[in-house]
Amino acid sequence: MSAQIELRRLRTHFSISRGRVVKAVDGVDLEIQRGETFGLVGESGCGKSTLGRTVKGIHRPTAGEVIFEGRNTAKLTKAEARAFARRVQMIFQDPYASLNPRMVVRDIIGEGLEIHGIGTRTEQVEKVREIMELVGLNPEYQNRFPHEFSGGQRQRIAIARALVVNPELIVCDEPISALDVSIQGQIVNLLKSLQERIGLTYLFVAHNLSMVKYISDRVGVMYLGRLVEIAPKEELFANPLHPYTQALLSSVPIPDPKLEAARVEKTPEGELPSPIGSIEGCAFRSRCPFAQDKCRTMQPVLTEAASQHMVMCTLHGTPSDMG
Repeated sequence: MSAQIELRRLRTHFSISRGRVVKAVDGVDLEIQRGETFGLVGESGCGKSTLGRTVKGIHRPTAGEVIFEGRNTAKLTKAEARAFARRVQMIFQDPYASLNPRMVVRDIIGEGLEIHGIGTRTEQVEKVREIMELVGLNPEYQNRFPHEFSGGQRQRIAIARALVVNPELIVCDEPISALDVSIQGQIVNLLKSLQERIGLTYLFVAHNLSMVKYISDRVGVMYLGRLVEIAPKEELFANPLHPYTQALLSSVPIPDPKLEAARVEKTPEGELPSPIGSIEGCAFRSRCPFAQDKCRTMQPVLTEAASQHMVMCTLHGTPSDMG
């Protein structure tokens, strides 16, 4: 496999009142390989959705680079940027808000074909029918409006809209969190099936750790705009190294009642630091049960603690001295 997209020291900051800055993404290095599913997890507000939107191009990076197939997306020509917009698609969290209520399904799905000038009108009509069948929707319903569909069906419409322009990378921004539990598995299975048939690459952003483990090849854990751990999914779930990852995984329910009763949650104590302004040392130190004095002044860097297992913690690697 080769890296399809690479993030280099990526930062996405947002200015708010009186010159203050929210550091939503604050120095992320990441490679996503062609054909893999990279799962991205973390608490609400950690920056994972902003990272996904920056990859797609919805947000412009404040600093750093997004490299797609060897090209810096900030330096693309107009024609290249248009091609990038087609090749990288996005599935949004809320299927109730992401579909235009005034458009019928045929036009929602086919809009991308119109924008990118793909095919004749007859070919576009046939393509819409083909994609609807591919995602499990009855093409006979293409003249209906979004409100006539269930939440799961709406998300299938959103998936069809992303697929119709033949993308190579899809950013899935919490695509199942707004759906009933009974429907979530169906959508994840559909995404896996589509990946196998078409050869897609996914950046899969989610809260549901069980689903992330099921669909992902590798998993990254975000905390306050930084990736604090990256590993193959089996390795991460079996051997979490960062204290924050350990706390996240300890909250996952266990189906066995006896094991569930004996489970001990490692909920982080203390206040979550503000993403506004600068944080000296390790951002997790105020909530970490293993924090040491050096964690106040030294910023840990993402280091390979084991084969393909990266962690940002002074317990596993050499920190950079900021003091």
